[in-house]
Amino acid sequence: MTALQLAALLAVAVSGTATVLVRDPSRQVVVGGFFGLSLAVLFFVLGAPDVALSQIVVSAVAVPVMALLALARFRRDEEGDE
Repeated sequence: MTALQLAALLAVAVSGTATVLVRDPSRQVVVGGFFGLSLAVLFFVLGAPDVALSQIVVSAVAVPVMALLALARFRRDEEGDE
């Protein structure tokens, strides 16, 4: 295992742990986006650039945007109920 692979694996471990430990949903989505980016780097380092590109599109862009929009909608609906 090279130093680059080890560093990428460490980044995945740290960002995954941070995603679980963050309690605020909007911050958790952002940290989860960083987790997706670190996974993409790991896939690229391990020799799977096609999987890495898919990971970037889905986990670092699409899912956080959709989750943040859903959270904003829920907050707007909660304010309207009061």
